[in-house]
Amino acid sequence: MEKMSHAFEKMKMLVGMEGEDYHQQPAIEDGNSFSFMDDFNSHCTLTTKQRFYGFAICFVAGLTCTLLMLSWSVLYGSTAFLIGPKRQVSMMFDPVRIYATAIYLASMIIALFCAFYVHNKLLTLLAIILEFGALIWYTLSYIPFARSMVSKIMLSCFDTEF
Repeated sequence: MEKMSHAFEKMKMLVGMEGEDYHQQPAIEDGNSFSFMDDFNSHCTLTTKQRFYGFAICFVAGLTCTLLMLSWSVLYGSTAFLIGPKRQVSMMFDPVRIYATAIYLASMIIALFCAFYVHNKLLTLLAIILEFGALIWYTLSYIPFARSMVSKIMLSCFDTEF
């Protein structure tokens, strides 16, 4: 238990809290109290450089997970657990799923190309939207009648005839 409390105190120090005196109320001097932001800023002891590094690391990690690992794990990994990796690869290229698979893989490549080579945010965003649309369409192919149901719902939502 002592090791746990010591580790907790170290963690508090790493994130800028002072340990046990964190829960104390701010002192009132001459009738003036600290504002919320003054109290909050007194507990944030990271330098500007440390904040920038933290932001950059979290941003790059989140972007990597979103663009590469998360989308691929949803497409391939989740269903591979259910049916096995070999059968998953063969099912990806079934006639029912071939178009969704091709659009997904192509839009993933296009999104990376637009982001890292062309540097066009709008094209990158459009490719990512197309990528997730293909991913959803691919996933719906495993649920009986899901594609036809979604198609009917989308047609009724965007029907221009009254």
